[in-house]
Amino acid sequence: MSETDKPETVLLAHGSGGSLSHELVAGRVLFRISTEATPTLDDSAVVEMHGCIAFTTDSYIVDPLFFPGGDIGRLAVCGTVNDLSMVGAIPRHLSLALILEEGFPLQSLDAVMRSVGDTCREAGVDIITGDTKVVNRGKGDGLFINTAGIGLVPDGRHISGKLARPGDRILVSGSLAEHGLAIMAAREGLAFSSAIRSDCAPLNGIVGALLEAMGDAVHCMRDPTRGGLGTTLNELASQSRVAMLIDESAIPVRPDVRAACEMLGLDPMYVANEGKFIAIVEPSRAEAALRALRVHPLGKNAVDIGEVVAGRPGRVMMRTHLGPTRLVAMLSGELLPRIC
Repeated sequence: MSETDKPETVLLAHGSGGSLSHELVAGRVLFRISTEATPTLDDSAVVEMHGCIAFTTDSYIVDPLFFPGGDIGRLAVCGTVNDLSMVGAIPRHLSLALILEEGFPLQSLDAVMRSVGDTCREAGVDIITGDTKVVNRGKGDGLFINTAGIGLVPDGRHISGKLARPGDRILVSGSLAEHGLAIMAAREGLAFSSAIRSDCAPLNGIVGALLEAMGDAVHCMRDPTRGGLGTTLNELASQSRVAMLIDESAIPVRPDVRAACEMLGLDPMYVANEGKFIAIVEPSRAEAALRALRVHPLGKNAVDIGEVVAGRPGRVMMRTHLGPTRLVAMLSGELLPRIC
């Protein structure tokens, strides 16, 4: 096929397994994401790993595919790296599966793959296996991505959502609701007085720094993605069979984000995040944990928002600005679909 005959969009033939498939994978995917000079392209990747291994998988269907602060490619890598990090694993290897719709612009695919490669290098991970499929026009909404990841859990490290206990302090690594608001603004064409960008970022660096400094003083970690902080705290309280009490005045939300949420009728407690995490830590080590977080660029706004308490398992209460406490329920329904 001559240069002038090359397609500008994805064709069904790109999923046929023939020459166009090989051209797509070699020229537009591997070219931008592979760390090997000559990838083997076997049916399975073979890696050598010793010790306890964490494994996770996720799929990404964000709308729009490109948004302030990121795109579906960066989101896919960060999401999988972060899920591994939340159990204390050191992320090592990822898979990448693309479901492309016929007619999807190849220029957009190039941009997403560049983002995947850049984010992998930022996080220190590599793509070692993957897949590409093409569906008929109108059946795939452009591009869907599935990733899986494996990481090593150091000997003696045990972090789980079921390990919170009364007295533990609840830390949040930074300000909330930026990802969900950035997606909504891009989707609906909203313009705010200040630019609101997604916080999408790989968290393995800041998590590694925290765990190196604090060791087994960190009991639980979780990134508050869909459902936001409110839903995630409910999940952790239920999993650990404890109650939680948080302070409304301590919840970190930027003034411009809070104003935009108020204008749109959104509660920032339930808006998705992609570059923040919750750490539940030994009370005597909470101040040291905050110092460790604040040294890292992604944790400079880390705060202590409350404590784990004895009480009805799964209940999360919030002390309001006015003094009384109110229930923080789990999100009911879909606040904003196609967010990640």
